Amino acid sequence: MEPAKFLNALKGLGTACITLNELVNTWNVSLLAALDEIAPRRLLRPHRNRSPWYTNELRTMKQARKRLEHRWRQKPDEVSLSVFKAFCRSYESAIKDAKKSYNSFLIASARSRPAQVFKIVRALTSPAPLVQNPATTALTAEAFQKFFTDKITVLRQELPPTADTLSELEILWPLSGPIFDRFTPLDKEDVARILAVAKPTTCSLDPCPSWLVKSCLEGLLDPLSNIINGSLEQGVFPDILKEARVRPLLKKPSLDPMTLANYRPVSNLPFLGKMIERAVLGELQQFLDDTASLDPFQSGFRPGHGTETVLVAITDELRRQSDSGGSALLLLLDLTTAFDTVDYDLMIHRLAMSGVRGQALNWFSSFLRNRSQCVEYMDQVSDRSPLLCGVPQGAILSPLLFNIYVRPLASLVRSFGLDCYQYADDTQLLLRLEPGATSIPEKFTLCLEALSNWLRASRLKVNPAKTEILWHGHSTGLTHLLPTFDGAALSPSPTVKSLGVVLDSQLTMEAQVAAASKQAFFHLRQVRQLAPYLSDEALATVIHATVTSRLDYCNALYVGLPMSMTRKLRIVQNAAARLLTRTLVKCHITPVLQHLHWLPTDYRGLYKMLVLTFKTLYGQGPSYLRDRLSFSHHRRSQQPSQRDLLYVPGPREVHLERTRRRAFSVSAPALWNALPPYMRAMRELGPFTLALKTWLFTRAFNLF
Repeated sequence: MEPAKFLNALKGLGTACITLNELVNTWNVSLLAALDEIAPRRLLRPHRNRSPWYTNELRTMKQARKRLEHRWRQKPDEVSLSVFKAFCRSYESAIKDAKKSYNSFLIASARSRPAQVFKIVRALTSPAPLVQNPATTALTAEAFQKFFTDKITVLRQELPPTADTLSELEILWPLSGPIFDRFTPLDKEDVARILAVAKPTTCSLDPCPSWLVKSCLEGLLDPLSNIINGSLEQGVFPDILKEARVRPLLKKPSLDPMTLANYRPVSNLPFLGKMIERAVLGELQQFLDDTASLDPFQSGFRPGHGTETVLVAITDELRRQSDSGGSALLLLLDLTTAFDTVDYDLMIHRLAMSGVRGQALNWFSSFLRNRSQCVEYMDQVSDRSPLLCGVPQGAILSPLLFNIYVRPLASLVRSFGLDCYQYADDTQLLLRLEPGATSIPEKFTLCLEALSNWLRASRLKVNPAKTEILWHGHSTGLTHLLPTFDGAALSPSPTVKSLGVVLDSQLTMEAQVAAASKQAFFHLRQVRQLAPYLSDEALATVIHATVTSRLDYCNALYVGLPMSMTRKLRIVQNAAARLLTRTLVKCHITPVLQHLHWLPTDYRGLYKMLVLTFKTLYGQGPSYLRDRLSFSHHRRSQQPSQRDLLYVPGPREVHLERTRRRAFSVSAPALWNALPPYMRAMRELGPFTLALKTWLFTRAFNLF
């Protein structure tokens, strides 16, 4: 489809409309009519092309091969046989080249989207069966709809409003303080910027593919601006855009496909609604940042925050507590479908308590309420079902709204003297025990009781059976004294999985290194199958997306680990480098890594740690990491070598040598101070990362 033809076919978008819903309806009708004009619907026989790389040239060569084979069989002499064999080799080479060209094109089209690269690799290495599993055809869209709806309904019935719920809703909104009561209208440049950064996701509710809308920006900018500004000015989210299409997705290939509980609902929303959300997201995020309305320890979906910053802070606390002779207890809460059980009244009230009022608050109320969903399964579409609670799954605003919803939880936990770290609905509580403690502090029991009451009042359900505890440090004999939580006994585990990282009770990271190397090797074996059918550039993209990303995830936690432990990661990286360069095992790997300009795994961890330190120091990282760093009194020294140095805790503050190397508050300042003065003086992230990689590269390969 050509965007120019699509623009020429557009009609009726300039028609005057009275209401916002009429504007959206005109948008959908006009775009659909234009699409039907340039690409009319046709009745096609279902056909799956198992070999999309197969071209007309290959088909012609195959016919020629058959003719040569027939000629040789009719006259079996040496000349006919040699010609036939030579042509077979040419045909096989052409097939390989066609596969390589097609696969490389697929990878190149998804180069900036690692998740899409994952899907392509999985599709190429594990193609779906030609025949649909007969068992799954017995499932229906209505059955999935009933199951997904009943699951939330049962949870809501188990979580009725409590007295605390009603008393919170009766709290008067504060009259003083900053207020966010209306949105700023967007000009065409703002709308163009929003559309440019939007992902071209498309669902069955969209009138045309989203990439086509992005390609026709010039002709669609005026009606799109009218719809977005109309929604913001009227404080209304269009009703037409409140429907979601849900696709059931099997959680793991090994699970029984006939069990409905083994499916995850994947919600898809109209592209136009997401554009309106993006316009709101920027203003809401700016207001929350300016007023510090979000909990500083909430890292979910916030710029400069991430799972790695949470884990670096938690491991730093655990190591420092153990270093002081005490112990610590880490409690990992598991909430059941937390996003789906958010109460609308409480959500609106907590938005108002954060300073969102007036027309802006009306918009959020309209955005949340009167939503519906239906399930798409195979060729079936279920009836619509109303959504009576929950932030919309798949919506751009949902993570930020959930962060606002659960903010009181962290304040409640800290009121009992415990630390609370959050990443969206993943909540982790940290309790410190002093050296020589003989009992579990009563404040921990009281905190768990208050936490359980708050979750019930907020109509969120905790799953005690999946709630885990990690005990780090001394006083492990106190584990039998742990209290119950929500009626279930708490028992420490030797290892827990926190935000995708396996933590053990001694923080050796041995289990995590083993898990990361195992996953990376699994993906490397898949890539090895594709290597003969990928160009060098496409192969490098696949390796970085599937293998290197596994090695780099949270690798700041690997800083200071013994080389005997990180050897597994180095073996994976070396194998990936050999695959990319077609290097034999007997050849030395160091020149290969140097040629690829790859930092060895140990230095990649140092790189991540130093970049994280830079971001933390200069306002691009979380405040809970910035509080662990401080400049020394030599920062403004006249000697360049003494400038911009960080304070490194001394032996009186940190006693254990092993802990000193690995705790962020100790290792980060030491690594930062080892940088050259000109690098410590930098203030822009881009030049710093370039200089840092060059500096680490020269040291990794002794290129002084």
